[in-house]
Amino acid sequence: MSGLVLIVEDNERIANWVKVYFERAGFTAAAAHDGVSGLALARRLLPDLMILDLNLPRLDGVEVCRALRRESDVPIIMLTARETPAERIIGLDSGADDYIIKPFDPEEVVARAKAVLRRVNDRVQQVLTRGGITLDETTRSVTVNGEPAPLTSAQFALLSTFMRHPNQVLTRYQLITVTFGYDFDGFERAIDSQVARLRKKLGEVGGQVIQTVYGAGYKFVAEHK
Repeated sequence: MSGLVLIVEDNERIANWVKVYFERAGFTAAAAHDGVSGLALARRLLPDLMILDLNLPRLDGVEVCRALRRESDVPIIMLTARETPAERIIGLDSGADDYIIKPFDPEEVVARAKAVLRRVNDRVQQVLTRGGITLDETTRSVTVNGEPAPLTSAQFALLSTFMRHPNQVLTRYQLITVTFGYDFDGFERAIDSQVARLRKKLGEVGGQVIQTVYGAGYKFVAEHK
């Protein structure tokens, strides 16, 4: 696997360390050390994937991620020393595709990057319509009864999982592994917040089609009109 990876990390030692591992894996890699420079470099280089630290000088990682999500679907993996579920939710809600806690093994970062890129490259391009919701994989857009519903990258992926498994009870663990492609340790409780935010974005329809199955998980009720 190859491609251009942009690493935005204020600790130059860590940035160079990760850069070397990506280059050894066959990628081309570039680095920036603050949010403003990272955003500018992302716009100039148009990388295939970004490794983005949450705590950055000049412009933090969340703001960089949000800015990019307004103009790009580049896959983003966030790095952070913060371990609370709330911080993970903030990262995913800003549009990140994955989340890695420091300290980390750079080989794991490369492996997770490859997994994210495989999901992006292998994504089936099609339109799903269920329960008044239309999800277009090609344009990465969602409408509810014909009205646009702006979703973050994580919310879009979560809705896609629901719509691809209609009328099936999905546990929190299944939602995490199927949607994000890995075992997001400690995130099972936080998935409830993600589902709640997704329902809110979908309006009245959201609470009707995404139903809580107490003691089990959630179910997307496809027959709802």
